[in-house]
Amino acid sequence: MLNVLRVHLPSDIPIVGCELTPYVLLRRPDNSITTDDVPESAPLDGFYLRYKWYRIQSDKKVAVCSIHPSETATLQCLGCVKAKIPVAKSYHCSPRCFSDAWQHHRVLHDRAASAVNENGTEEEELFGRFNNSGSGVINTSLSNSTSSIGHSSSLNNGSAPLYPATVTERNGGETWFEVGRSKTYTPTADDIGHVLKFECVAVEAESKLPVGHVNTILTSRVIPAPSPSPRRLIPVNGVDVIGHLDSNGRTASSETFTVLSYNILSDAYATSESYSYCPSWALSWPYRRQNLLREIVGYRADIICLQEVQSDHFEGFFTPELDKHGYQALYKKRTTEVYGGNSYAVDGCAIFFRRDRFTHVKKYEVEFNKAAQSLTDAVIPSTQKKAALNRLLKDNVALIAVLEAKFITDRRQLLCVANTHLNVHQDLKDVKLWQVHTLLKGLEKIASSAEIPMLVCGDFNSVPGSAPHALLAMGKVDPMHRDLEVDPLGIFHSDRKLTHKLPLVSAYSSFARLGVGLGFEQQRRRMDPTTYEPLFTHCTRDFIGSLDYIFYTADSLTVEALLELLDEENLNSAVSHLEQDVNATRTGFEEILFCELFSSINQVIHGGRIKLRLFNPPGVSLRNPNAIYLYHAIPFFLFFFIFLFILFLGKNHANACLI
Repeated sequence: MLNVLRVHLPSDIPIVGCELTPYVLLRRPDNSITTDDVPESAPLDGFYLRYKWYRIQSDKKVAVCSIHPSETATLQCLGCVKAKIPVAKSYHCSPRCFSDAWQHHRVLHDRAASAVNENGTEEEELFGRFNNSGSGVINTSLSNSTSSIGHSSSLNNGSAPLYPATVTERNGGETWFEVGRSKTYTPTADDIGHVLKFECVAVEAESKLPVGHVNTILTSRVIPAPSPSPRRLIPVNGVDVIGHLDSNGRTASSETFTVLSYNILSDAYATSESYSYCPSWALSWPYRRQNLLREIVGYRADIICLQEVQSDHFEGFFTPELDKHGYQALYKKRTTEVYGGNSYAVDGCAIFFRRDRFTHVKKYEVEFNKAAQSLTDAVIPSTQKKAALNRLLKDNVALIAVLEAKFITDRRQLLCVANTHLNVHQDLKDVKLWQVHTLLKGLEKIASSAEIPMLVCGDFNSVPGSAPHALLAMGKVDPMHRDLEVDPLGIFHSDRKLTHKLPLVSAYSSFARLGVGLGFEQQRRRMDPTTYEPLFTHCTRDFIGSLDYIFYTADSLTVEALLELLDEENLNSAVSHLEQDVNATRTGFEEILFCELFSSINQVIHGGRIKLRLFNPPGVSLRNPNAIYLYHAIPFFLFFFIFLFILFLGKNHANACLI
């Protein structure tokens, strides 16, 4: 007989939109132990498993705190009601909660008021992309649900049409509604504030009768998924971008495009050991993936660069989901696996681009392990090769894509996009620098074959002013740089020049270099005045600083707008209230930092969105570098001949006067 030994949930706090997948341990008729499902369609020795989900509703009305969603609300912000901010954001569990959250909360009021003045229809623009449905108040009286009561044989919650809730039992002011009959269940807005019950039992296939004990689990009350506070693109020319978007969320200029970079934190690394201050439900992949997708899709970037994307998540989640939104995918996984508790996983770098904006021309893969092998064979003595490889082989990779712009029709316009995630260990400064140098040399080879604009995105695990950052941003590293003191392999000797010829500029430095007009003083206060980089793109309990960048070639691209930066004080305030975090939003920059807080305690930011404009001379072939020089030489020769002609006329005129 089939026996259910144990049933439990990875987290007992259910979140709206995040699939619940119970862990079910079985003993087969042959006494073997398994966690494999035994559905009715494929019974095992005449038995299968039957699942049911129930919503337990009280006749009382319940309001949920927007800051501490596991707490009942006791007060409401009337300013939110007047501003037509989603009502779920207006509830707080105590005066202290409201007071502590005010600095972050008032941003919602300011944005709503600003959007009303500019657009007149602020709610969809500011909240529609990321907000969850549901009012935040749960009316649990039976009269609200009886209109849909009725028995259905297909309560599958997601794979079947909308279910009619079935009243199973009513007892002492509580009503049980059957809401699902599959192993998994995804809570909806109707479930907010209610307890869910899961039942699992072995059933005899012939009689359809249960056998053995019915295993049950009761969850905590369902809470709404935190949604990020809205952030806007700040144009470097001072003209507000919001309110001037096309139907696809892009600005109207014909030769502009947007780029997003985001370290999404691999599930293999999102462990309770590493993030002990985060609750298990906030670390779970079913919860985080929904927030990540909502955030990424919400920015509607033309090009998306993601780091720490697990190969199974790339194939099974991101590729099919982003395909629905018109994106084509490219991927390069790391060269080793990481043990993630129950199984091995491997992460890597992914590039997504909109099929209606770009076509794929070519893909390059950079494996730093192979480069390390070549380096040691060339310059490291044989007696030191083993030690050198132990230091250099870190399995990091980079993905390079050459794309062709469809939105430029008067010429063939190519674009090279590089995405990488460098070694994380802070004591391996020489390895990071070598990886950056290796990547740049590869990009130089691509640039030498064609005049092609370039983007270099990623998590470089290097702070502003470090040697890797200096090499990227300045094109060289000072021989006296302190990071060069760490060179146990001797690979940065004077005969090995740490330079490159790509005219790379950090995108966010535009705030300091070019920004004028509205909001720029505020953005500059959020930047390091010496390096022109954001004060932070990564925020955890142990580290706050910038590790993530988007670089572009300044001779062929110019920044038009940047996603606004976060304020550390607001972030810390937000995080202190939500002591639960991880990607409720993260980033916008590697830092999509979305903080509605969540994604804040984690890496938080990893991500960035920028808007760029191409300005290659029209009519110049990118595959013929000499055409560039010819293009610039034409005005010179034209001016020279005009000068000779004027000189000739002037001489004749002088002679005429003498006569």
